[in-house]
Amino acid sequence: MSSVDTSLSPRVNSIKPSRSVTVADQASALIQAGVPIIKLSTGEPDFNTPAAIAEAGIKAIREGQTRYTQNAGILELRQAICRKLKEENEISYTPDQIVVSNGAKQSIVQAVLAVCSPGDEVLIPAPFWVSYPEIARLADAAPVILSTRIEDNFLLDPKVLESKLTEKSRLLILCSPCNPTGSVYPKKLLEEIAQIVAKHPRLLVLSDEIYEHIMYAPATHTSFASLPDMWERTLTINGFSKCFAMTGWRLGYLAGPSHFVAACGKLQSQFTSSASNISQKAAVAALGLGHAGGEAVATMVKAFRERRDFLVRSFGELEGVKMLEPQGAFYLFLDFSFYYGSEVEEFGKIDDSESFCGYLLEKAQVATVPGSAFGEDKGLRISYSSSLDTLKAAFESIKKSLLLLKRPA
Repeated sequence: MSSVDTSLSPRVNSIKPSRSVTVADQASALIQAGVPIIKLSTGEPDFNTPAAIAEAGIKAIREGQTRYTQNAGILELRQAICRKLKEENEISYTPDQIVVSNGAKQSIVQAVLAVCSPGDEVLIPAPFWVSYPEIARLADAAPVILSTRIEDNFLLDPKVLESKLTEKSRLLILCSPCNPTGSVYPKKLLEEIAQIVAKHPRLLVLSDEIYEHIMYAPATHTSFASLPDMWERTLTINGFSKCFAMTGWRLGYLAGPSHFVAACGKLQSQFTSSASNISQKAAVAALGLGHAGGEAVATMVKAFRERRDFLVRSFGELEGVKMLEPQGAFYLFLDFSFYYGSEVEEFGKIDDSESFCGYLLEKAQVATVPGSAFGEDKGLRISYSSSLDTLKAAFESIKKSLLLLKRPA
């Protein structure tokens, strides 16, 4: 009998698995084995989906709204998205310029596949969401990483962008508020970036705005497509997972010029077809809660801010830890490189973010995500989407584990 060819597609071999998903799965396995791990690795609000949204989903089931919908999403939802984008973001679209997908991640994948050709370059500021470079590789495009500095709040310097642009530059990815840093791009800086983008006819912008309502005053959100001459160049990504605590409902959307959106819809028709009918009905209710999600979202943001303030204050008291105060999202990106080079009895040497996170998982029993996954090895990401009591316990455990480290002389 001949042996089975177990080779895989070069495209699949070129990408890495999501590090944040891998860490979360590892932590879950330890918990199931009886190890009391505190999971600070997953970007998932610990709140229940607001009651009005959940009831809309239940009603949809009871009324038999359980069949396929139009590929791009039900008209009622696409119309609601258009109203939201007009009223909250000052950008105008028609329903045919919206595609609703099974999560914002699918929207991003389809956008990159739709506009990038083999050999194109996708420009990505670091620290970045773990999936951006791999999605670029999936499209046979080359990720070009743009370095940022903690001293600049991890915001892209327009001069760095300009220095990296070539004739192959096809897509610039911006995420504001940013995962993993919590940085928020001020309007003035976005306008400077837009002026550079306007000089390059092939260059498009993917604006990932999934955290837009998780914002801490005085920071404010600006949609890139609302800037002069940027509407026709911008693919706006958003969804319902983060702001409405709807991660398991799996629903996101893309808005943009008709020809790009139609291409994304064509891809979706062959990938998954329409998103869940039930989830779409629930999303209509979510957008009906009022401006920026109304009181339900405001309550969550208030809790996130309290948690952020606690962590910033607490980690700020530890020797050698560097960080910036997040202006949005629910992540803290901490520079622990001060402790690299440390020797730990019965563990070994800590020489990078991967080994540091491994140490915290083993000794502090706290799951975090190494900064190397985000393109910045000096740091690690902590999600503060868990309760304040959980975060207090995690901090105390991390603090104790740091005291065990023997830094090199």
